[in-house]
Amino acid sequence: MPLPQQADVLGPDFRVETFSLPPDDEGPVVATLVTLEPARPHGRAVLHVHGFADYFFHAEYARWWADRGYTFYALDLRKYGRSLRDHQTPHFITDLGEYFGEIDLAWWRITQRDGHREVVASAHSTGGLTMSLWAQERRPAELVAMVLNSPWFDMQGPKWLRGRAARVALERVGSRRPLQEIPRRTSDVYGRSLHREHGGEWDYDLGWKPLESRPVHVGWLRAVRRGHARLHAGLDLDCPTLVLSSARSFFGEQTLETATTHDIVLDVEQIRRWASSVGRHVTSVALEGAMHDIVLSRPEVRATAYDVIDRWLAAWVGTGSTSLASDEQDEQRGEAHDGDHGA
Repeated sequence: MPLPQQADVLGPDFRVETFSLPPDDEGPVVATLVTLEPARPHGRAVLHVHGFADYFFHAEYARWWADRGYTFYALDLRKYGRSLRDHQTPHFITDLGEYFGEIDLAWWRITQRDGHREVVASAHSTGGLTMSLWAQERRPAELVAMVLNSPWFDMQGPKWLRGRAARVALERVGSRRPLQEIPRRTSDVYGRSLHREHGGEWDYDLGWKPLESRPVHVGWLRAVRRGHARLHAGLDLDCPTLVLSSARSFFGEQTLETATTHDIVLDVEQIRRWASSVGRHVTSVALEGAMHDIVLSRPEVRATAYDVIDRWLAAWVGTGSTSLASDEQDEQRGEAHDGDHGA
């Protein structure tokens, strides 16, 4: 059962509640749901899920949705951000399906407890893969659309990493030594490009989202690669889906400039290649000058991204700024009509 809502670290207008989940081999497990209510609700909601080595701190993104009448919910998955506990290995799971438990609970709260009949799923990076698989498995009637921000749809890097030998090795080691760390080169450039104290624009908890990311464990990567395989086999979601990516990736010597104008985390060609595997109705948009997390890009790029989302919502979901303006006009006409009738 969820604990009572309290004010969140993002401010008093954001509320937070924690769900207790079944314990795993490391002990007690929780997930955390953050909520922002709109000033003028229209009965619809958004559920957002973050990516790897991440958590929800995107207050501007939440307020953008709230300004359009959506109740905004964001989920910090188990072992991430607000949900990370001292006894836990950060982000470690062995099956992406483990996350379905907290997504189910959040969805119940949004649709049953809070009464939202139409919900847009939003997700970033690894969250985009997880949410796509959850939607395929659960097929909730209230899901009207998905907005995926740089979803992780394939393994970036040399071709051999996607080959059979790498897959077999990952399966074997992942089953025997799931907590074994995978050696890799890490850089703090992406983190510094984001954080206000290191050259970026945003303020967030470096204990919850470190500058140099997090260790990658074999069991976790095996879970992701199994998720990729399910996606590549083809999902058949019928809700409209918007897939946003940067126009370009950059994997050379990284600088703050390349980090803020390219995706230096994922291969955008892979994102666009596999976008159509999500379902029957997918719109893929590449944004010039965008970074990996599209809605943390430079202000002019964010403005373009928000405009794309807004027009896409208006076209396929019917809740962009144009439709809201029409709703306001309808209300004004109704008020005028009621006044005439009363006279």
